[in-house]
Amino acid sequence: METTLLDQGVALMLVGMGTVFVFLTMLVLGMMLMSAIAVRVMSAVSNDNASEEEIAAITAAITQHRKNN
Repeated sequence: METTLLDQGVALMLVGMGTVFVFLTMLVLGMMLMSAIAVRVMSAVSNDNASEEEIAAITAAITQHRKNN
């Protein structure tokens, strides 16, 4: 059987859509992996409790920075 222009167009469309599907699937999986890593890192960082003086100093620095800018 001879391949027609329509058959070639459909084959090209399926290859293109398959490529996009695979790329987007890999992108979603990569984002999920990065999210899991970020949650793990942030939970490790959040165990450090800041004192009230440190929180007050940070708040004052942020307020001063916002007033200047």
